[in-house]
Amino acid sequence: MTRKTSLYRLRTPEGIGLDLHTLVGERYRAREGFTTTPVDHAGVNGLLVTGSLARDRAEWCDVLTGLTGTDVRVASRIPSGLLLVRTERAVYGLTYGMGHHMIDPLRLDPGFGLEFALRSLDQHSISLVRRHFMDARGRTDENSATRGGHLRDLGADWAGSIVSKITGKAVDLPLTHASGDRRALCASCTDSAITLPLGRVPEQFLRDLRVIEDTCTLPAPLPGLEALARVRSLRRRGKTALVRGLDAQLDQCLGDPHAPGLALSVPSECAPYAADSRAVRIMHGSRATELDDLDIDDVRQFVHDRPDGHRLPALKGIRIQMFADGECVDPLSAPVPGHRWIIAEMRSGAAYHFYWEGNWYEVGAEFLQALRDEVTELLARPSAVVLPHWPVGKETDEAWFNKQAAKQSGYDLFDCKTVRTRTFRGGGLEICDVLGPEGQLIMVKKADKGTAGLSHLFAQARAAIETLRYDAEVREKFLARVAELRPYQPAEDILATPTVVLAIRLKHGVPLTADSLFAFAQVSLLQTAVALQGMGARVEIVTINA
Repeated sequence: MTRKTSLYRLRTPEGIGLDLHTLVGERYRAREGFTTTPVDHAGVNGLLVTGSLARDRAEWCDVLTGLTGTDVRVASRIPSGLLLVRTERAVYGLTYGMGHHMIDPLRLDPGFGLEFALRSLDQHSISLVRRHFMDARGRTDENSATRGGHLRDLGADWAGSIVSKITGKAVDLPLTHASGDRRALCASCTDSAITLPLGRVPEQFLRDLRVIEDTCTLPAPLPGLEALARVRSLRRRGKTALVRGLDAQLDQCLGDPHAPGLALSVPSECAPYAADSRAVRIMHGSRATELDDLDIDDVRQFVHDRPDGHRLPALKGIRIQMFADGECVDPLSAPVPGHRWIIAEMRSGAAYHFYWEGNWYEVGAEFLQALRDEVTELLARPSAVVLPHWPVGKETDEAWFNKQAAKQSGYDLFDCKTVRTRTFRGGGLEICDVLGPEGQLIMVKKADKGTAGLSHLFAQARAAIETLRYDAEVREKFLARVAELRPYQPAEDILATPTVVLAIRLKHGVPLTADSLFAFAQVSLLQTAVALQGMGARVEIVTINA
């Protein structure tokens, strides 16, 4: 006999002989209606915590009373159970009802669930995958298949994504369920928990727990599950020693204008407005600064003179807002905390970590190599587009360069020629900067101040292709403009299989390679290429030399 149970492994740096009461959230230790009982039964050694949150009137009663005029009174009781079990290797928590709330969040062992998944799940029997994408859109998606299938069939593209939950059938584990049920054992694994059937009597339960412990020590990953090992979220409601150390490194970088591995990035909630932004406002208490463009130094100047340990907290206190006009009258976005506008790369020993969207992520060497290989392949694609040099040191902007490019035979200037429809704010949509000789949509960006410029470029490319694909009014106006400039070229051919050329000049005009691109810029580049290719567009990358 088994029962589906959620199992957590708990962090005990002071040793497994600690007082188990310290693993329980403080608010539950002496809460009315909750009891703690030491357990030493048939080999099960630990602590049992049970209770319920009781309310004389459920919280939704007021809503029904207001809607019906009837005094609705229904009591509610939320049961909770937590069993802490000590083994020779670790301390585990079994939760029932709302019992998971009783575990001190600082004690949860991040990665335990996915550690088990990597070593136990059948790649051909995955029924659910939840992913978070580390790109400008900040997407989360969850795909499921009733009968199960291969990991790749559920859309689990590794590039820049973090798998936070995976459900599937376990491979040949000698658990109690396997001997008493003909159906294959199904396990649901999140970052810090495993939910699966466990034995209901001490002997069976302890045997199951040993199987899980042994499984977690096996080499990983199983064939087909390599993608799960590449990026691991360190997101916690509390802060581990690792996260505190990474925060301290980031705090130091904020005070050093020459620190490597720190750059600006547009937060996901602002990404849809990046192409239309004409100015930003930085607010810090009563102080406000309005800028046409934003770079990492603009953000850093608000906190760089703070003492150690105070820069990152201060950054979280500033707000940055996008506007559709240069006077900062017409807001595009809500004010977003400053720490969500930066990305960082940090090394901690042999590990590699990213700070993105206000959270830390640990990245495996396999991910970095695979990322590098994919970017190198993308950059190696040939392009028929030839662009002039963009000298370093001269006060020239993108408008100047676009005019120089358009002077070439077969090229036409589209910079600032926005397509105006009722759909867009901020003066309309700029489809491209220059139209190439074969109808290529050339989009130009000077990215000499971190990755913010590249985020803007990638957002522009996506917005242009998505709109041309789905907005008939924009498409008709764009084709009409092309027909005016090029009566000799069938305008419809340009959009049949559009070619998007991302023309980039890096700082000092260095060549565009996988080595010269910030790692998160590589992620965003690949995600942009995947998105554009999914809409039928070919993507080419061209370096603008100095």
